Amino acid sequence: MPFPLSRHLVYRQLTLSNVFPDLHPDPFYKAHSSTDEQDACHRGTGSAGYYGSEVSDCDSPYSLVNATFDWIAKNLRDDIDFVIWTGDSARHDSDEKIPRNQDQVLNSNRYVASKFFDLLADDTASTGMTVPVIPTFGNNDILPHNILLPGPNKWLQYYTEIWRRFIPEEQRHSFEFGGWFYVEVIPKHLAVFSLNTLYFFDRNAGVDDCANPSEPGYKQFEWLRVQLQFMRERGMKAILMGHVPPARTDSKQLWDETCWQKYTLWLQQYRDVIVSGLFGHMNIDHFMIQDTKHIDLSLLSDAPEHKVSIREHLSDELSVESATDYLHELREGWSKLQPPSTSPEAPGNAGEDKRRKKKKKGKKPKDPWGERFSLSLVGPSIVPTYFPTLRVFEYNITGLENAALWRDSFKPVDATAHEDVQKHLDLRGLKDEDWEEAQSVSGNAKKKDPKHKKPSKKKPSKPKDPQFVVPEPPSKSSPPGPAYSAQPLTLMGYTQWFANLTFINNLTFEVPTSVLPSMTEEEGKGNISILETIADWLLGWRKGKQGNKKPNNPHQPQPREFHFEVEYSTFDDKIFKLNDLTVNSFVELAYKMGQSTKKSSAKAIDGTEVYAEEEDIGFDDLDDEDEYDDEFEAENGDKDDKKPKKGKGKGKKKKGGNKKKPKKVNKYWLHFLDHAFVGTVDKKDLKKFAKD
Repeated sequence: MPFPLSRHLVYRQLTLSNVFPDLHPDPFYKAHSSTDEQDACHRGTGSAGYYGSEVSDCDSPYSLVNATFDWIAKNLRDDIDFVIWTGDSARHDSDEKIPRNQDQVLNSNRYVASKFFDLLADDTASTGMTVPVIPTFGNNDILPHNILLPGPNKWLQYYTEIWRRFIPEEQRHSFEFGGWFYVEVIPKHLAVFSLNTLYFFDRNAGVDDCANPSEPGYKQFEWLRVQLQFMRERGMKAILMGHVPPARTDSKQLWDETCWQKYTLWLQQYRDVIVSGLFGHMNIDHFMIQDTKHIDLSLLSDAPEHKVSIREHLSDELSVESATDYLHELREGWSKLQPPSTSPEAPGNAGEDKRRKKKKKGKKPKDPWGERFSLSLVGPSIVPTYFPTLRVFEYNITGLENAALWRDSFKPVDATAHEDVQKHLDLRGLKDEDWEEAQSVSGNAKKKDPKHKKPSKKKPSKPKDPQFVVPEPPSKSSPPGPAYSAQPLTLMGYTQWFANLTFINNLTFEVPTSVLPSMTEEEGKGNISILETIADWLLGWRKGKQGNKKPNNPHQPQPREFHFEVEYSTFDDKIFKLNDLTVNSFVELAYKMGQSTKKSSAKAIDGTEVYAEEEDIGFDDLDDEDEYDDEFEAENGDKDDKKPKKGKGKGKKKKGGNKKKPKKVNKYWLHFLDHAFVGTVDKKDLKKFAKD
């Protein structure tokens, strides 16, 4: 069915990097099979549902894949401007009796690519589709999984063919070379960059790091530097997307440290260009804040002795237990943040009368836009690690209402610009004596400063790589970019959809299901026992919500109609209250989540002591008997309890006065954890995870 010719931008972007990552279609999935590890939803009899086995390690049945595309076609198809697809569109290699092979991996990806094309097909458009799809590799889209050798290689050739409708003709050279490319989704205004994060992934034993000029990770960052500079010169903005996110805490990480260092540096230097970073892989709904104060240029050297990592690798598949450990480490880092100077929580603003802050003399609030930080958003998946999810972003298109559309403007870039790009792509084989001339092409050649200053006594550590080029920062007169200030192309918010498979699969079992909610759509969420969770985590395989319960009879009831429903929206979330998706909005939210009920004060990164009142941050009294809805009340004016008046009730003991004082929990943090696991964790257990 063709789209109307009068189509304009619709303010929305269905990002399958945050909406559709980790699809993992499994052609061997069998409904009502066993979810045990030795069966993997391929054999036996058990609780595997028609549309998937929620909260298990089984992959997605094709019925879930098809139903998801059908639902998008009916409900979202006409309201999206572009689609980001972050990969992992092949099943895991989790069944020893049916090992994966090359044909299975490629055919699975061909199938998903064809579903996208069919969904967005438009015979009237020169491109054959009405909106662009931007794909990238997942670590399970290759064999062996996690391992991708430097390009050109056979896998890059295979995907050049599979994604031929999605990769612009002028970008195919760079894709064949390293698996990276970009698409101008709003011509002359916005580009989406598909990063090949497998060359950053520290589980990829086929490559090394991003500091050695011979490594594909290094080459990718050089390509990205050149292209982002090109975007800046054209007045364009860019969204960066990939599969594996730059997760990094004090003890764990997913990327090689040198790749994380360069990525954070690039985000800082091109903060006037980059809108956001969108990723998948981890299956949990959360975000990351990169701090430029963690940049260490001495690590960007090709000397191996400087690359010793003190962090462990994060598991590929995070259980609730291991994910909670990781999220708690993120929170520990957030506890050292200060609220943005534009926040009511900050000194000198409306909330100062409720807060007390000791500051060093002479210190004034700096960085009002939060440009010291950058943001990466990570979304949950379609594969029912928890519940299948979709996410629809809305972004500001003020002044772009009549902008040219991709479907009408998809053509090769300017020949001269293309020639310059190719010069940079060919830099990889240059000798050292040719490097200075190559640098001059991008305007990064060293210039003599007539006002030469004496070097400081303290010598800064410099990278030993003579080819390393620090990207140019924004001009001093440049305003904050769309990641920091609401403006055209700023991400304003998103709506998170989920499919409640417990309700939709409509299964009945022999074992009494007293621990399960009644099978209503509203009550089908969240009933994972902490004991079951920990047991599955220790065994290394999750059997799902229903464990290995047997069906009540061989003729199960028909599944209910498949559909997605809204889990939450940042536009009306009563706890998070995000005005937009700028960096400062998330820094303020992270600050609120980071405040502990055990501490009366917290020391910020700059050494400042921050004192917070409980009511400012949002600490709730929680008993195990508390109702779930009561915990998630809005922080202003939604609670029934009131402070007693002075002089009344003094000295009187309350009934049950020996009862222990209820523990407090940070309600922002509790709300965050509930979203992280898509509402599948039992309410009482969620409190236990959330307590300090």
